[in-house]
Amino acid sequence: MTRQQRLVLTIAILSSFVAFLDGSVVNVALPAMTKELGGGLIVQQWVVDAYLITLGSLILLAGSLSDAFGRIRILRIGLIGFGVTSILCAVAPTAEVLIIARLLQGGAAALLVPSSLAIIISTFSGVTQGKAIGTWTAWTGAAGITGPLLGGVLVDTLSWRLIFAINIIPILVTLWLMMRTDRVPEPGHRPRIDVIGAVLGAVGLGGPVFALIEQERYSWSSPMLLVPLIGGVVSFVAFLWWERRHPDPMLPLSLFRVRNFGYGNIATVFIYGALSLGFFAIAVFIQQTAGFSATLAGIATLPPTLVMLALSSWFGKLAGKHGPRLFMTVGPIIAGVGFLLMMGAQQDLNYWVQLFPGILLVGLGLAITVAPLTAGILGSIDPAHAGIGSAVNNAVSRVAGLVSIALVGIIAGGALGVDGFPRVVLATAVFMFVGGVVSFVGIRNPRTATASETTTSSPV
Repeated sequence: MTRQQRLVLTIAILSSFVAFLDGSVVNVALPAMTKELGGGLIVQQWVVDAYLITLGSLILLAGSLSDAFGRIRILRIGLIGFGVTSILCAVAPTAEVLIIARLLQGGAAALLVPSSLAIIISTFSGVTQGKAIGTWTAWTGAAGITGPLLGGVLVDTLSWRLIFAINIIPILVTLWLMMRTDRVPEPGHRPRIDVIGAVLGAVGLGGPVFALIEQERYSWSSPMLLVPLIGGVVSFVAFLWWERRHPDPMLPLSLFRVRNFGYGNIATVFIYGALSLGFFAIAVFIQQTAGFSATLAGIATLPPTLVMLALSSWFGKLAGKHGPRLFMTVGPIIAGVGFLLMMGAQQDLNYWVQLFPGILLVGLGLAITVAPLTAGILGSIDPAHAGIGSAVNNAVSRVAGLVSIALVGIIAGGALGVDGFPRVVLATAVFMFVGGVVSFVGIRNPRTATASETTTSSPV
């Protein structure tokens, strides 16, 4: 790996790290937030989903911006915006202000993920690309799961507000590294920006999510639910229609005709929806029902991080050689079995018997799945579309998490107690199993560059 490649990979990891970290670090801080600011489960859902709404709806627009104005430039703007909005979250005096700040923070985060993946795709190729994506996946995935550990320590020893303020450190380091890197290859085609599509997509996501979260407060016949629900559905249909006719759509529907891209994103819906739902439920349950401190809650979910750090790069390399199908099939099924093993969790929780075996299997399943899934999806499309391709896949994963968390109240029956938690982890396992089945049915192993070169250069 050259100096430039090492710098690019480090920048990509750090840029995405803060976005993924903030997407999960809040989980263990939710009880502390609502204890200070009030609001209960509904506010907890909104603190998570406000971030995911703007992240999921704007990440497609961010992919177009990345391809149009340069990946490093958009990455830099996103980092600065994320730093400013993190400070706003840290000083929020009320739940309403915190939720608004999280909306803005998600918009800044949308600029980070597609650009960071795109600079990897444009800098690496072949098997080294798969390994680089595996390394990126390991660290960003670890950020998404170790967030609870870091958040727990800060909540118990200092304040939940510091989970946002600490973002400034990695942001400053990344901006400094960006000044030391050489020019990163940029796409030749500069797409036009699809503003109307961005608005329709945001309303199409936000309306139904509002209705799903607020259904505990209002009747389904109430205009407070019907108006955003119907308006959101109509906007989403209009969004798909608009994207079909726009010359430079932020969601190029033609990409879904590429088999691995299309089926890979369907699998992503179920796998990432399950991941968000499962870890949200675990973090809240073991604190509010089982009585764990925030720090212990973070430690309790640490095993998947260690497994992913140890194995994701290796599985990414294997998928680069042998294709993603087997890994994308087996990994989600293993993770699903892990969630099933958690169904016996009780208020008097025996962590080592009721949770640890399942959490360990979830980590193994994720390590097997995530890098091959990312490499398989992005490797199936033209590198010139890497920015928008990574944006689409990340949007799909964030929207899946957004919707699954909005469904928590319905699945759990209003509370994540000893009755609601088993229902949530069962639903999580089912989502994982469906993701594995979709991968088995739809994913095909491409002919790898390594195999081609071996055939060409082999002696007769």
